[in-house]
Amino acid sequence: MSPKTGMNDPITKIKEKLGGFSKGQKLISGYILEHYEKASYMTALKLGEAVGISESTVVRFAIELGFEGYPEMQKSLQAYTKKRSTALQRLEIADNRINKNNILQSVLNHDISQIRTTLESADSEQFELAVGKIAGADKIYIFGAMSSGLLARFLDYYLHLIFDNVILIHAADSSGIKQQLIRAGSDDTLICISFPRYSNSAAETARFAKTKGVGIVAITDSPVSPLAPLADCLLLAKSDMASFADSLVAPLALINALIVAVGMKKRGEIEKVFSELEEIWKQENVYDTGMPPN
Repeated sequence: MSPKTGMNDPITKIKEKLGGFSKGQKLISGYILEHYEKASYMTALKLGEAVGISESTVVRFAIELGFEGYPEMQKSLQAYTKKRSTALQRLEIADNRINKNNILQSVLNHDISQIRTTLESADSEQFELAVGKIAGADKIYIFGAMSSGLLARFLDYYLHLIFDNVILIHAADSSGIKQQLIRAGSDDTLICISFPRYSNSAAETARFAKTKGVGIVAITDSPVSPLAPLADCLLLAKSDMASFADSLVAPLALINALIVAVGMKKRGEIEKVFSELEEIWKQENVYDTGMPPN
């Protein structure tokens, strides 16, 4: 967001300036205030057509709000939408964004775009710092709520193959989460995962851990995420909704890279563990090898 807009969300900016708008600008304002979830994914042309005004008027409206142009206003609206849209609103957004004649292609292309954007904006210094914090931690805590809980469990599964000091925090109530962190300290690291719609419990967990001196590795989608100001290491992955379901492809890819990097740092320990595991899996006939069991 441009410095002109400060930290205010676009809806607040519109409400602040509503009294001084022209007739055309009031039409745009009214539509955005009532249908921000739809407007956030409309082009300037489509938004203009929806209210019966020109594309250039929509662009001037964005500039009047303090944005450098319409694309910047649209990004701000999308960030606002991701924080607040209900599952029903997401279904309505999907109607405008997904090609119903080829849902498979539409959703997969959407996810490819999320990974590409994540790669283009990746911060290698933050990534390496996070790897070091995890590899050197006395205890590694992991937390993710709602759909981010799936990412937390994936990370927990693989880190458990590398370390014997991994603790997956269960998303109980606030006091229950704090009880699981009660012995945490400055030699420990919390990996906290949160994507829109942001869970309040993720920020509360990171905040409590920080009071105990725990290092925070935050995996989220934006510098304005509630986790960002609490993080010692901030890892960003693009997450956007194709429909009512959260798109977690890019966050999962980032977490996979994190697992690989930590694993390479602990190569000796991993070789020993997997040597023993392979023998157990073979004895227990865990995997289908195409050969009949002994």
